[in-house]
Amino acid sequence: MGSTGNPAMARPGVLIIVENLPVPFDRRVWNEATTLAAAGYSVSVICPMARGWTKAYEVIDGIHIYRHPLPFEAKGAAGYVIEYGSALWHELRLAFKVKRERGFHILQACNPPDTIFLIGLLFKLLYRTRFVFDHHDINPELFEAKFGGRGPLYWVVRVLEWLTFKTADFSIATNLSYRQIAVERGGMRPERVFVVRSGPNLERLKQVPADPSLKDGRAFLIGYVGVMGKQEGISYLLRTAKLLRDKGRDDILYRLIGDGPEVAALKDEAKALGVDDIVIFEGSVDDARLLSVLTSADVLVNPDEANPMNDKSTMNKVMEYMAVARPIVQFDLTEGRYSAQEASLYAKPNDVDSFAACIETLLADPDLRQRMGAFGRKRVTEELAWTHEAPKLLAAYDTISHGLKAR
Repeated sequence: MGSTGNPAMARPGVLIIVENLPVPFDRRVWNEATTLAAAGYSVSVICPMARGWTKAYEVIDGIHIYRHPLPFEAKGAAGYVIEYGSALWHELRLAFKVKRERGFHILQACNPPDTIFLIGLLFKLLYRTRFVFDHHDINPELFEAKFGGRGPLYWVVRVLEWLTFKTADFSIATNLSYRQIAVERGGMRPERVFVVRSGPNLERLKQVPADPSLKDGRAFLIGYVGVMGKQEGISYLLRTAKLLRDKGRDDILYRLIGDGPEVAALKDEAKALGVDDIVIFEGSVDDARLLSVLTSADVLVNPDEANPMNDKSTMNKVMEYMAVARPIVQFDLTEGRYSAQEASLYAKPNDVDSFAACIETLLADPDLRQRMGAFGRKRVTEELAWTHEAPKLLAAYDTISHGLKAR
């Protein structure tokens, strides 16, 4: 059994460091932080600034958030070295600031990248801080997906992953595939690796009435939400839109929510394919707009490219799609199939013709769409929502914090 969640019970201070997304925008980290705070832990978070989240310090729902600037959004190996080096410096100085101002005995590092272990190691040596690795991405596979090979930098990434696991006192895996990597490739003892999935918060993801105006006069709306990066496979979706238009399907509109390093290139590709008038890049949006688009869509898509990284990764967007009771189309990947099960149709990996055929199957059958959406909503509600994962996080932290004093 996990903790009771009694906020009156004084527990150790926790510092969470996350680099790739700001908080509270990072939904997994925010769920973790608020769950720990509600259970009596004193929680601070270090994260980057981003559009909409530019305050250097603020307190939200009892979470003390320290944000730092980044020089630019990296593209290419050299750019990532500069970005990660800058972030590491800011994370280090802010970690000492949090130690002085609030104190903490547990440091939880959320990757990517696998460089935060350097701060964890320093604080272990100076203060006997316990270091927890919250394993969000398998970085060697992510490197291959971004850069398409195993050159010298790939092996640097492998070494950084190994050092992270060797430094960690405990690790939190987002699924069983990641747990296996922690044990087999990272050499961690199985009893020190806890599985806590990234379940959606159903208090946030509520179904709202559909807005027909979002279809801009067309019969159907296809929706997407997520990062606009190379490995997210948006190019497959654009080519799918082109294929369906070439087949005479001018009755479909596509709305894509999210931001990332590939936005400009993807807009150029949409224009080159002649689908820029039917593919709307919404950018980053607030929750009201997000829910309006998701619940107004007839089909929601996850075009993540089939590669070793995506095959073993649990994607938040899939469960968010299920939470709003919409049918899904995605490529057939191990963890994507585990999450969605009967809520999704599965296209052949990286096959645009197959992806388009799955979309057409759903658009032609409203009863099938309704059944799949209902299955997804039921599965999230009964099995995958954060309410089912929060006790697992608290149980893990009972072990992680055992013997530590408050703050």
